[in-house]
Amino acid sequence: MSWFPEVLSNVDVALLIGTSFFTSMLTAAMGIGGGVALLAVMAQIVPVTAIVPVHGVVQLGSNIGRAGLMHRDINWKLLAYFLGGSAVGAIVGGQIVVSLPVPYLQLTLAIFILYATWAPKPGGGKPSTNALAFGGAFSTLLTMFVGATGPFVAAILRPFELGKLGQVATMSICMVVQHLLKVVVFGLLGFSFAPYLPLIAAMIGLGFLGTIVGRKLLHSFSEKLFTHILSGVLTVLALRLLWTAIPALS
Repeated sequence: MSWFPEVLSNVDVALLIGTSFFTSMLTAAMGIGGGVALLAVMAQIVPVTAIVPVHGVVQLGSNIGRAGLMHRDINWKLLAYFLGGSAVGAIVGGQIVVSLPVPYLQLTLAIFILYATWAPKPGGGKPSTNALAFGGAFSTLLTMFVGATGPFVAAILRPFELGKLGQVATMSICMVVQHLLKVVVFGLLGFSFAPYLPLIAAMIGLGFLGTIVGRKLLHSFSEKLFTHILSGVLTVLALRLLWTAIPALS
């Protein structure tokens, strides 16, 4: 009797577990990117109906580990605003999870990321906590459909200039909230996580090791280099979303 879903071969399982390690390392080192990369690999292997909910549980475990390791750098005040918005987004998303056109959501997400990353900041203005709450609601709604919204969350936290450690730590705890809400909604909608639990546990375990390695790499980056890399990665991921969305709209 196999511990893993029958639809997955041993090679598939090994690839998923290995990918979880490397993508967690990427996210811990760069702040973003791992969730999207993991989702891209899972989309080639895991049954369509299981991709988003299983990805959500794996990312929940990964972000819990990362937030735990970096808890001293979390901005808890910002989390409170994000949590309030996310709760609204989860409720709304649970009502319409199967009805919204994904390409339009991807297009909106990509445009927002590019704007938030590259648009000049208003002179003398402070980052808006109301915008953070709205971003929490919108990104949690989006994650029901597109799975990985890490670039969006990174973009709405970036104006607060939290520094490299604060950015990664605060984003991690925000993603814990978001993925937890998503997993609860999918459970209420009837998705059965049981067949995937051994695979999920293995992916979370190797992902935690990846987080430890990635956290050490994070300390090796300067603040200026981190900001440039963060902007670059955000841009690449936004362009990838555009590449996926635009053909589907035609």
